Amino acid sequence: MARTRLAGPRRRVPKRSRTVRAGDLPQVPIFRLSSAFMRSHAPSLVGRGPQLHLLERALSGAQQGRGGVVFLVGEAGVGKSRLAAEVVGGALDAGMRVLRGRSSTTGPAVPFRPLTEALMSLFRGGASMDDLALGPYRPVLGRLIPDWDTGERESSSMVILGEAVLRLLIAAGRGQGQLLLLEDLHDADPETLGVLEYLVDNLEYTPVLLLATVRTDFSDALDLAQSARRRGAATLLEIPPLTRGQADEMVAAQLGAADPQEVPQTVLQRLWEDSSGSPYLVEELLQTMIGAGTLVQGQDGWRAIGDLRSDVSSTLARDILRRIDRLGAQGLTLLSAAAVLGRRFPLTVLQRMSGVDDRALLSHLHAGVAARLVIPDEPAPDWYSFRHSLTVEALFTQMTPGQRADLARRGAEAVEELHPELGGDWCALAAGLRSEAGDQGAAGLLFADAGGRALAAGALGSAVTLLCRAENLLAEAGDAQGRAAVLENLLPALAEAGDFARAFELAEDLHVLGGFGLSPVRLATLHARLAKVAHTAGRWSDGNRQVARAREVLAASPDETTAATVDVTAAYLALDTPGPDRTQHAEKLARSAADTAERHGLPVVACQAQELLATVARERDPEESEAMLGQALATAERHRLPLQRMYAATRLGGNAWLAEGDTSGLLAAREEALRLGSVNIVHTVEGILVLDAVLRGDDDTARARAAECLAVVRRLRLAPAVRYVLMAQAVLAAHHADRAGMETALAAFAQWDGAGSQEEPLSHGLARAFCALLEEDRELAREDLGTVLALEADNPSTYHLSGTHGMVLLLDVLAGRADRTRHAEITATAMARMRWNRQFVLLTEAVLLGREGAGAEAARAAEAAQAVAEPYPLARHLGLRLIADAAHQDGWGDPVSWLRQAEHYFHERDVPAVAGACRAGLRRLGAPVRQHRTGSSGIPDQLRAQGVTVREFEVFRLLAERLSNKDIADRLFISPRTAEKHIASLITKTGAANRADLCARSAALRDS
Repeated sequence: MARTRLAGPRRRVPKRSRTVRAGDLPQVPIFRLSSAFMRSHAPSLVGRGPQLHLLERALSGAQQGRGGVVFLVGEAGVGKSRLAAEVVGGALDAGMRVLRGRSSTTGPAVPFRPLTEALMSLFRGGASMDDLALGPYRPVLGRLIPDWDTGERESSSMVILGEAVLRLLIAAGRGQGQLLLLEDLHDADPETLGVLEYLVDNLEYTPVLLLATVRTDFSDALDLAQSARRRGAATLLEIPPLTRGQADEMVAAQLGAADPQEVPQTVLQRLWEDSSGSPYLVEELLQTMIGAGTLVQGQDGWRAIGDLRSDVSSTLARDILRRIDRLGAQGLTLLSAAAVLGRRFPLTVLQRMSGVDDRALLSHLHAGVAARLVIPDEPAPDWYSFRHSLTVEALFTQMTPGQRADLARRGAEAVEELHPELGGDWCALAAGLRSEAGDQGAAGLLFADAGGRALAAGALGSAVTLLCRAENLLAEAGDAQGRAAVLENLLPALAEAGDFARAFELAEDLHVLGGFGLSPVRLATLHARLAKVAHTAGRWSDGNRQVARAREVLAASPDETTAATVDVTAAYLALDTPGPDRTQHAEKLARSAADTAERHGLPVVACQAQELLATVARERDPEESEAMLGQALATAERHRLPLQRMYAATRLGGNAWLAEGDTSGLLAAREEALRLGSVNIVHTVEGILVLDAVLRGDDDTARARAAECLAVVRRLRLAPAVRYVLMAQAVLAAHHADRAGMETALAAFAQWDGAGSQEEPLSHGLARAFCALLEEDRELAREDLGTVLALEADNPSTYHLSGTHGMVLLLDVLAGRADRTRHAEITATAMARMRWNRQFVLLTEAVLLGREGAGAEAARAAEAAQAVAEPYPLARHLGLRLIADAAHQDGWGDPVSWLRQAEHYFHERDVPAVAGACRAGLRRLGAPVRQHRTGSSGIPDQLRAQGVTVREFEVFRLLAERLSNKDIADRLFISPRTAEKHIASLITKTGAANRADLCARSAALRDS
């Protein structure tokens, strides 16, 4: 692989992931770069050798798959962009791909501007990006890449979008390395910073180097950079001002002198004092001296004439204006118009508002470049920018407020004529120009439009900023109708952003707005929006109060469609508000909303209502729940609502899995989620498939799937998916009687807020209870299942596989704690008909029939249970072991065959307690017991060499739990005396000092 080359000596790179200051860097001689590296007006880059050396190493690391993040931090004019341009040159020379984007200083921040600008360059080179393996993340990227916007993507979080960008960068940079340069990050929108925060934490082992420039002024971007440095995720490279010697060297280089001694010392002293080491000011002040005639070149070299002293800011301003004057009146008009557009400006808009032709426009721009006033904005074609903000400020001093407002008005009209749809950045730009022109009402409506678009795109931070500005402007303009329209979007945006205080402050204005002629429909809609905000915040009483106010408004002027919106919101509040009849009340409201939605064609309300109805119906009747979801599916398909269709299809697939263990619906829903880019649904389904593999005994698939899924969902911080997969891992360990492994998984589960979650009953019923049964400890299993019953009484779970409608009944009947009446109560429930539960319900039926003397019917019930349990080998064989004694006692079925099947299965699975119990049961029945001699392969080499037998090793493993002889005997179905003899033999063979030493050795082996 070619080594990345940047000018300057090679030296050891300072340690990554910390702030790097000038004093920390190796002392590298000041040097001049070759012409191949010239990326700015300065003929040389002075005093940045150490920084370039560190960046060279960072580029080389990215090429070798060790990417990272470097923030270039410094004051305005210190040379961050110049240094970044040098790095770009080095990356291109090394064959790396370079993506560049810059935050907008034009008007309000537009969501994702620098990221979109950078990523769009991937599509300008002609190479196809369609073959990149991005899976469900490609539709998510439609938020940044218009070519990939299907219009059907899910409004996902910044974390998921960050993962999507990360995968695109990795895929596009594979084999060559990639530099992502984001400039002026201090002007970035909050959504861009949200994505960058995710990238910062995940770029280390990728072929991507993220280089960002940030000013030292307070900003969220600077906070991000400092936070990343503190946690070791990025290098913060401070760019200091030039030293006196470096400033002198730069002046000499600018003047073409071989040595600073060839420059008058008064000039060097004046420039040093006035610039404070700022490269930009050194350059500008030097040009000012030359332009003013106070520094001239003669035959004997450079010499100073007259007084060099002057105020820096006024001197620069006068020099800038002098350069502008040389462009003529039309040049001044053109640059004044550009200044109103912002530090960055589009040529198309500038030409339309100024009225100049192509030739004149290009002529003045070339003159402006030559006068060092403007430069092409490299990442964005047809955009230019002023070299420094001082140029914009100087131009503003030459305009009256009226002239500036007139130019802003003409700029807004030009934007609206050229881009009538006002897509992308244009809406926010037009809004800012209208505001500067003094048209607050029009500006407010445009900000409202831009905010609504940002909200639809999931850019909550920008949406709140834009909508708040719209609300303030429309309030000043006295436009109550426009303000109310803004609130319809602003209220849910504030709720999603978690700013409930601001949302409820706005609620106080509703009664004021009601006096400005708002229609009852709009006012009731606003109250419904506030009710939804309160529901999201968990403030049920506030939400119900807003519902009551909405109903009061509609009472005087009824409107069914608005009432349906209120009803469906009230239904969700009712379902979560404590009360004895909350389910019935919620169902009644949802049915009313669904009926109205059907009559008036309100598909979104219809889908929301049908989903709630399916939730209510699930416990009492899966068929009814399925019918409701079928209605939601049909509604979504009829009205082309792809996301709602996907949600309904996923829930239908989940119902089919619960009912019959059929995963085909889930797999189809997963494919649909992949197509739409719904990462949440993809990984939710993956978690269910992990548990399905565990229950089916496909352990290798379960382990691989769990590890892969967990790595992603942990990174994405998808807590429900993380909990579900950790629960499934605990079940996997428990189904091998691996209590230590189970406890480890459950400890991690608890750290992800497992207590009180939907998955908590499963962690007890499918994990702890089964582990106890595989240890032949039925009493402990019943205790664990008792915990499940208590949990579900206080916090009902919708998963229904925790044992309350299956295993609990079987164990209670076997123990004589439940009878036919209890069996009838359980079998009457919908949950007992789910396949996993049904196998245990049928086994219970067989035991009860046997006790009642109906042996033939009992045998048939046992056969039916085995057929139902066919996909679940562990549960099937455990069930046979559990009912064998009852069958023998009551004289039905084939308990000997069942015990032999179970003994073989659990021996092969290395679950000695159950295998031993089956052998003991066979002996009690007088049946011959097959001896397994293959178990020695599981004995560690050292113990086997010491002559430890299979049975002794079984005893040795149990000693890790420091069990008594009686407990060991109970586990292995041997006598306490036999257990004592095995322990004595183990002490002799292993050379252990005593029993405690033997226990410690066993524990060490277990934990190794």
